[in-house]
Amino acid sequence: MDEADRKIIDMLMKDGRVKYSKIARELGISDVAVIKRIRKLESNGILRGYVAVVDPQKLGYKALSLTGVDVEPDYLFQLVEELKKKEYVRYLAITSGDHCVMTLIWARDGEELRRIHDEITKMPGVKRVCPAIILEEVKGTLAVANVPQK
Repeated sequence: MDEADRKIIDMLMKDGRVKYSKIARELGISDVAVIKRIRKLESNGILRGYVAVVDPQKLGYKALSLTGVDVEPDYLFQLVEELKKKEYVRYLAITSGDHCVMTLIWARDGEELRRIHDEITKMPGVKRVCPAIILEEVKGTLAVANVPQK
């Protein structure tokens, strides 16, 4: 991967719909060269997909939470499989930090969010649920969560 590839990635991260011709002009290479580079980045798994960035609040989700879940080690993978099925879980990761599992949860309101956290608390092996309500995004966005993994 060279500087041109990094520039392509940067441009696509800012606008996944950027035209190949614009990338080509920016880099001083042909459209065909851009297409070949993008295909190579895709085949190498560097570019994993293209998504629309949405505003959860405008979709009716007024309560967002980064929620850490502490779980008994024997139940970790069972819990992850259960959480993967939940529509309200928009992002899910196994971590080595303060919590074994981190989730991003979208809820319609505070009451729904409370019910979701209660539901997770009652899942087998869960020791503790630690929600952090998102008040404001300052840099980046969590609104691209739920991108299918290959």
